[in-house]
Amino acid sequence: MAPVLSAHPQVTAALVLFLSVLSLAAGGKLLVVPVDGSHWLSMREVLDGLRQKGHEIVVVAPEVTLYIKPTKNFVMKMYPVPFTQEEMDESFQAFLQDVLEEGSFLERFLKIYQSMKRFTDLAISSCAHLLYNKELVRYLEESKFDAVLTDPVLLCGQILAEHLSVPSVFFLRGLPCGLDFEATQCPNPPSYVPRVFTEYTDRMNFLQRVKNLIFDIPNFFLCDFVFQPYAKLASEFLQRDVTVPDLLRQASIWLMRLDFALDYPRPLMPNIIVIGGVNCAHKKLPQVGHALFLILALIGFCVYKGGSLYCR
Repeated sequence: MAPVLSAHPQVTAALVLFLSVLSLAAGGKLLVVPVDGSHWLSMREVLDGLRQKGHEIVVVAPEVTLYIKPTKNFVMKMYPVPFTQEEMDESFQAFLQDVLEEGSFLERFLKIYQSMKRFTDLAISSCAHLLYNKELVRYLEESKFDAVLTDPVLLCGQILAEHLSVPSVFFLRGLPCGLDFEATQCPNPPSYVPRVFTEYTDRMNFLQRVKNLIFDIPNFFLCDFVFQPYAKLASEFLQRDVTVPDLLRQASIWLMRLDFALDYPRPLMPNIIVIGGVNCAHKKLPQVGHALFLILALIGFCVYKGGSLYCR
């Protein structure tokens, strides 16, 4: 070994440099741009784990939120927004009610369309106030983050990652309208992949495939008003033409909260990592919980394996 090193001084220098860098790699600096609601509750447990491993975490969030509150575990950077807590709560409750209401496909589509429009307007306004907050953006520029962790269901985090020229990591369950399939170039044929509201599985007869294709048509309208404002905002802020797929394709890693025990298997790209169960509690199922488990299992929310309850 010694003769080899002495004969190749470049190898020796590279090895010494590599070992010295390892000592500095104890923890990274992570910028987190989360999405409020259940998205934040899922992400927060992962951030707690990263914090325990020595990573420095800075969370950027609006002052008006549902669940994102200051905590001693992270550095919280809050920015003002032009709407009140009451407006946020009313919009969120209306959206949940419309999603859970029963009715025909057309009725559900129109109600969800209107609710999403109101909720999207608040999200776009919040994103604009973040991006054009010069003092906060200057702080983020000077902080020299190693990566941005964000949920791309709202694209503000990815726009910020592009501005900072920092690699981005997506943490998500999925994207509306199959945008995650498009951005990652994963197959998404309507003959196999069931669309929202169809309640089909991956096994469909010919008529079901036709209906599945028809149900895919409204997705173009939904994504147009939900995501196109982000493309316009990104183009103005980054000062270059940007599309929604362009933004999504820039992600270095996709952490997908999928579990093939609960979801149908599908082809994935190498930078997509399946982490379904990353924030699931592995607890013994008590006798009094059997009735609740049966209900959850029937709706496909939980599965029971080896005496433990696994939920989405």
